[in-house]
Amino acid sequence: MTDVLRETGGVRVLAISHQGDTGPGVFGDEIRARGAALDEWLLPESAEPPADPLGYDAVFTLGGAMNVDEEDGHAWIGPERRLLGLLLEHRVPLMGLCLGGQLVAAAAGAVPRRASRPEIGWHQVELTEAGAEDPVLGPLAPSFEAFQWHSYEFPLPPGAVALARSEVCLQAARIGEVAWALQFHPEVSAADALRWTADFETDPDAVRIGIDPTALALEIEAKIGAFNELGRALCGRWLDVAAARG
Repeated sequence: MTDVLRETGGVRVLAISHQGDTGPGVFGDEIRARGAALDEWLLPESAEPPADPLGYDAVFTLGGAMNVDEEDGHAWIGPERRLLGLLLEHRVPLMGLCLGGQLVAAAAGAVPRRASRPEIGWHQVELTEAGAEDPVLGPLAPSFEAFQWHSYEFPLPPGAVALARSEVCLQAARIGEVAWALQFHPEVSAADALRWTADFETDPDAVRIGIDPTALALEIEAKIGAFNELGRALCGRWLDVAAARG
């Protein structure tokens, strides 16, 4: 562990957030534990990033209650998609989570769309053969249970590699060698997951499918500890990729 900390201690990471309750979560914990620097950019509140995004060693973009096709109500969606395209072009290690994954996939040429049904709560994810060999997701093979909260999905971008799927949709793709789009929430903290659950009535799809907030909160409390360990380890492997590239 000491050697890993030494290797990643100089890494500078940017987290792009879209609302106050979708923060870096356990990714932030892992980044700080390794001695790496983390800047947070709440994009809807500030058009100016903390520093030039192209100057970071790694960038990740988080989720949000909005959907990727709601640019009319969220003017920052288009500029973020274009920024993510630049990060892909410059081969900056990149990861998108849920909405962020859809935006990364869109920047790579996919067209995100409404999924056949929402996935809210805990859902099984199966890795593909390529996923089992992936440096970030590989140790999760053959399958794992993930916390999710989404009604949209992203198809596989041109030239990308499918890494994982659920019964509903593609769950992970690698774009080039250093960019990942994920549909699940490996970063989510217990506090954020419980907050989303308590506020489920603000999500029409959660209401429509009949989410039971009490049952879901109990399931979160039972499962989030192990899932947070999974999330921290996943983030650590991504940081290793960024450190090696640096």
